[in-house]
Amino acid sequence: MNAIQQWRKASRSNAATNCVEIRRDMSAVRDSKNPDGPALRFTDAKALTTFVSALRSH
Repeated sequence: MNAIQQWRKASRSNAATNCVEIRRDMSAVRDSKNPDGPALRFTDAKALTTFVSALRSH
């Protein structure tokens, strides 16, 4: 699997590139409009899950 395939968009995302992508093997998220830009990385999967849960609650 190459690096591009490891990033995943949300299942509710349409074909547009305006969304957040997640990469579980790195516990990271990034902006799909800027795939070569910075990624927000977490110390572990639990920290990423907590972050995503907090976003969903707002």
